Amino acid sequence: MSGVGLELRRRNGDESGRSGKFGGREEDEEEEEENEKGLEAWERAYADERSWESLQEDEYGLLRPIDSATLHHAQYRRRAQSYSSAVRIQKGLIRYLYVVIDLSRAAAETDFRPSRRAVVAKNVEIFIREFFDQNPLSHIGLAIIKDGVAHCLTDLGGSPESHIKALLGKLECSGDASLENALDLVHGCLCQIPTYGHREVLILYSALSTCDPGDIMETIQKCKKARIRCSVIGLSAEIYICKHLCEQTGGIYSVAMDESHLKELLLEHAPPPPAIAEFAAANLIKMGFPQRESETAVSICSCHQTAKVGGVYTCPRCKARICELPTECRICGLTLVSSPHLARSYHHLFPIDPFLEVPLNNVNQKSPKACFGCQQSLLKPGSNSIIRVACSKCKQHFCLDCDIYIHESLHNCPGCESVRSSKLGNEQ
Repeated sequence: MSGVGLELRRRNGDESGRSGKFGGREEDEEEEEENEKGLEAWERAYADERSWESLQEDEYGLLRPIDSATLHHAQYRRRAQSYSSAVRIQKGLIRYLYVVIDLSRAAAETDFRPSRRAVVAKNVEIFIREFFDQNPLSHIGLAIIKDGVAHCLTDLGGSPESHIKALLGKLECSGDASLENALDLVHGCLCQIPTYGHREVLILYSALSTCDPGDIMETIQKCKKARIRCSVIGLSAEIYICKHLCEQTGGIYSVAMDESHLKELLLEHAPPPPAIAEFAAANLIKMGFPQRESETAVSICSCHQTAKVGGVYTCPRCKARICELPTECRICGLTLVSSPHLARSYHHLFPIDPFLEVPLNNVNQKSPKACFGCQQSLLKPGSNSIIRVACSKCKQHFCLDCDIYIHESLHNCPGCESVRSSKLGNEQ
């Protein structure tokens, strides 16, 4: 009996050793997979829940990963076609925009991972930087809605870093949202803007209702009379009062379906909107071009009331010191800008015409085989042409990536510039 018991114990020990060996190997493989992914727990859950969004069906009925570059190109082509169908319109280059963020208890919902407020804060940061890149002469202010009250986070200014820092420090959610209080707050701030400035409000609304102390319809009419364009991006569902507000003030109302859609909707508000026809009269604006002091000079900044070493500008009218451009002088009220700001705003007045897509049946042996911008081949490995576009003036061919870069960042056609420079060289 002792021998049989010893043999059974030995077999049980071998089996437990094998199971421990294989079980440990499986656990190690799982840990390695998780480490390779490098995702947090909520990120893995989100990826597993919406895994179908990363696949699409091809022409043969097979599933394959979505080509993000193709989607990006398709979105750009839609924007270019909508622009080409529109007539040449006047735009407001000097904008005064208030971004109102709903931080009521609805902003703590987790349908946007990890929460609505985190996604909104991330995309608002991207929007602020893109806004100042597209509108160097404009100003932004931030406001929040929580506990039924609207609070002003930052005043209108041209420093993206100060706005982002103030926003990231105030992301607590509580109470209800009040659309009327938010409109009253921004109305009081934007009524002081000069007539040449375009007054705008962009509201990121998470709640499904509004808790107002008075008649919001009167507030909407007050904003309409003050020429304040109000736009709303909803994060939950379409709300009648938000749609009515945008229709009355000439704004845009949209509802975000996911995080990428929210980012796309936000960035659509970065370029200058069309000016209101009845208030689109031309105005002459007094502007000053301050000089930058030496890096070793010590002076007191009039906007922050602190002593700074170097990098300070001097107002040409009252000789006050300021630390950032563009802005308005705190002493004499003169608008202060620099020449690069005006140069960067020029492309909104005279934008480049959209490039025309070249049909594949028009591509022959005489057509360029490489992109004029990046010099990459416009032919696939099988000598098959890929999608290309051409400038209507210089007739040079470009790939879609260069097309996007030229129209959204460079704002100059390399082919037209090369023709112009060659003409100047021949004349000299």
